[in-house]
Amino acid sequence: MDPADSFVPRHVFFTRGIGRDKNKLISFEKALRAARIQPYNIVNVSSILPPQAVELSIDEGLKRLKPGQIVFCVMSRGESDEFNRMVSASIGAAKPADSSHYGYLSEHHSFGQTEQVAGDYAEDLAAVMLATTLGISSFDIDHDWDARKNAFIMSGKIVETKSITATAVVEKQEEWTCVVAAAVFTD
Repeated sequence: MDPADSFVPRHVFFTRGIGRDKNKLISFEKALRAARIQPYNIVNVSSILPPQAVELSIDEGLKRLKPGQIVFCVMSRGESDEFNRMVSASIGAAKPADSSHYGYLSEHHSFGQTEQVAGDYAEDLAAVMLATTLGISSFDIDHDWDARKNAFIMSGKIVETKSITATAVVEKQEEWTCVVAAAVFTD
């Protein structure tokens, strides 16, 4: 095996979580706990889904990790302590039909967006990034998401788009609410 290949993750899993606490950092820790990724040293990376990466369930992905391990992921994080504020964090994914080509992951965090709206936006971001690298010209950026998604899939070059989103409303005065969504890479 080429030594450079050892740095290319072979698997990915998706997770999300919500945490609440009067302390901002602890609300983040609780969100990581809810997402089940708190015992790892997380390193955020950019937006490339490695070629031939196989998606695992969270349970299968976690079996491949050890507490304290350095773990690479694409993470979206949103937080607020403003009473009644809606906060969201979403990861979008776009997988090419040709598994030897890389795909894209996007991270999106926002205020006031529902889970569906934030998820669709993140999914759209990933699909647009992949479409532009694949040379798909049959979509119009001004069309709504459903029209663009159909154009991506009909091109035959994008096989799947998806998203995972955590959304929450700040429920108490002087309490932080943190949401996270992540695509976690494993061997």
